[in-house]
Amino acid sequence: MAYITWFKQISKDDIAVAGGKGANLGEMFNAGFPVPPGFAVTAQCYQYFIEKTRLKDKILAIIKTINVDDTEKLQASANEIQKLIISTEVPLGIRDEIIESYEALEVPDLKKVKHVIELANLKEFPFVAVRSSATAEDLPQASFAGQQATFLNIKGVDQLIKAVRACWASLFTARAIYYRTKNNFDHSKVLISVIIQRMVNADKAGVMFSVNPATNES
Repeated sequence: MAYITWFKQISKDDIAVAGGKGANLGEMFNAGFPVPPGFAVTAQCYQYFIEKTRLKDKILAIIKTINVDDTEKLQASANEIQKLIISTEVPLGIRDEIIESYEALEVPDLKKVKHVIELANLKEFPFVAVRSSATAEDLPQASFAGQQATFLNIKGVDQLIKAVRACWASLFTARAIYYRTKNNFDHSKVLISVIIQRMVNADKAGVMFSVNPATNES
């Protein structure tokens, strides 16, 4: 199983692997847009994680007890599921592959290098954005925008693994559980990829719409 897939390997047809956000990033990256480099921890990796650690049955058992119209019970159950995921160790095979890919994003500060021999010993982990990318987001018939977590300026192996787990856990926020239930999405079939992407120092930032969101006209 591929735990990791790089942007260069992803297209708009890979929502099932990299989620909606990841699929679109891959499409833009391969079209030549100035997308910061990165990779996806695949949705199948998340699925393997919850099955290997026996979390899946525990999660679904809690989900079955929830009445989403009972706000207090919904929030308590969502917190319980998220705590289960965040407190569970990531299997070594997954952890090692994430770390190896993270290290590949490393760009040494050449100003610190006095001799070429030193280059091999110079290690400076980059700052990255760790972004959730669910397989049921950016769909024509439903909008899951903003339901899962994103973490910026993450640096170092331990912080990275912690952020990946937190993204996985955010698939089960109260808002996400409520929305899936009300829109008849099977909780067991909605997976989540995690996008790990180099941070950039932006001079300006904003949101661009390719169509008018109110009129649906270009």
